[in-house]
Amino acid sequence: MSTNNFNPQTKIFYRPIDAALRWCNLIRFETQIVQAACTCPERLKALFPQWPCLYANTEKIHDAVRNGELPYGSFGISVPLGTPVEPSLLTVRHSDLRHWMQIHYPDQRPGFLFGSGDDTQGKISVGVYISLQAERDALLRERNNLQQQLRDVEADLQALGLEQESLKALVKTQGQLSTRSEHTYLQILGALVNTVLDFSPAGKPLSVFKNQAAIVDAITARHKDISGLSKRTLDEKFAAANRALKKSV
Repeated sequence: MSTNNFNPQTKIFYRPIDAALRWCNLIRFETQIVQAACTCPERLKALFPQWPCLYANTEKIHDAVRNGELPYGSFGISVPLGTPVEPSLLTVRHSDLRHWMQIHYPDQRPGFLFGSGDDTQGKISVGVYISLQAERDALLRERNNLQQQLRDVEADLQALGLEQESLKALVKTQGQLSTRSEHTYLQILGALVNTVLDFSPAGKPLSVFKNQAAIVDAITARHKDISGLSKRTLDEKFAAANRALKKSV
């Protein structure tokens, strides 16, 4: 960076109050603002009613941190998202803050982030911004759908485990299963496996499992300490269940 491009307002990282007062072009009041409110951002409205943007911009930064939109750290050292950090120690890096503002506030280009000669470089249009928002929303919806599918699969796996335990308990209390009862249980097991591996009318998988082997691997990983749930046993039972189900079709 040449001497002509040096920006005295720029820092490697900022506390939310540091960034907010620069965003509001209040750098000449930095000492007064920081001394009065650096540890009490909720008092900014009362302390500086003449500068409503100061409180609003501070809250925008805190909100972005809380919702995982803006990476953060402590004393300039980045930490993983979700890591608790004392509000007075919270910091955001210059590069992360600039990137966040380009995406979420493309119409605002405060000098401490973009400089006086940086009016066009890195600027995105409203169309690109809307497109990025739509892409983000689609990814969030996909994530929510995958989380729901995972919960459904976990419920299915639990049901498979309960079914196995029910069969064992029945054998202990009533002795050997009758041919009819065993056939019925195998049909139920086969139908459950086929449902887990099936597709919706729209052609989307009903679960994250691609095949029967993946289900077996998941069961053995989650219930490795339960006797009777070995890979060999599950493969045999699933094969018998598939045969029983096909005979009924």
